[in-house]
Amino acid sequence: MSEIALLKNLREKASQKKRTIVLPESHDERVLRAAEILTKEGIASIITLGNEEKIRAQAAELKIDLTGIRIIDPERSDKLSDFANIFYNLRKHKGITIEQARETVKRDIFFAGMMVREGMAHGSVAGSVATTADVTRAAIFCVGLKEGISILSSFFLMAYPDKVYSFADCAVNPDPDPNQLADIAISTADNHKKLTGEEPYIAMLSFSTKGSAEHPLVDKVRNATQLVREKRPDLKVDGELQFDAAIIESVGKKKAPGSEVAGRANVLVFPDLNAGNIGYKIAQRLGGAEAVGPVNQGVKRPFFDLSRGCKVEDIVNTAAIACLMAD
Repeated sequence: MSEIALLKNLREKASQKKRTIVLPESHDERVLRAAEILTKEGIASIITLGNEEKIRAQAAELKIDLTGIRIIDPERSDKLSDFANIFYNLRKHKGITIEQARETVKRDIFFAGMMVREGMAHGSVAGSVATTADVTRAAIFCVGLKEGISILSSFFLMAYPDKVYSFADCAVNPDPDPNQLADIAISTADNHKKLTGEEPYIAMLSFSTKGSAEHPLVDKVRNATQLVREKRPDLKVDGELQFDAAIIESVGKKKAPGSEVAGRANVLVFPDLNAGNIGYKIAQRLGGAEAVGPVNQGVKRPFFDLSRGCKVEDIVNTAAIACLMAD
């Protein structure tokens, strides 16, 4: 499946979900143009944040049609006091004052975080202006991690002509421990199913297959595999597996006979960021895969981070993925 075909499919599926997505960075022209496309194509209902007069003036100057797009000014919103009190109670153990809480939730990405937390939107897409650190803080402080998940992580959809894989974690966590690695696997499997409709087959990758080598790095993957089985006995997972044993049927049968995952894996969980980042770039640059992502995961509701160099289409596609990942 080409990237274009994959993204077209994701947009079409998103349009059936009728989700609401908040795009907080309305002062960015790219965000307004993405909001227009998302609305006109019926992919999602869109809320933008900021001063309405300024936004409408900017849109008029850029010839952007804001019909059907809701605009909320955090500083004038009747939700500001409620959001400030909620945020204060969430963070008071860190010494924050109510005044500091109020000033924090006035900021567009934190106001968006509170909207998502309180169910006013199904997800948020930000980061065309804000730093990754700020978007991540808003996600964790406002929305919070999913129950039973210990870590915010990321994954890439890697599209080939005949198959789509999910690779994780290739962008966020340098050296997850076994429990974190297990949670990355669980998050990625659930999201792979949401986005592709396929049953996930999870390979916990290593330089060893089923005891072919002994090393503390192999033990980490084995322990993580066992934790996935204990936490989610409904998932099909196996490890430790080498990459070839995970995806090539003949190799899987030879190296891991009897495994229900070996040779058919579609969710590939790398042991650390070194392996994951190198692995997805090799698949992309030498293997010809189309990479979609990174997509953040692990928070209760989608709260996604963009590259500050993103294009309008990147914002649109990320919003479509947020629609599909929302419960």
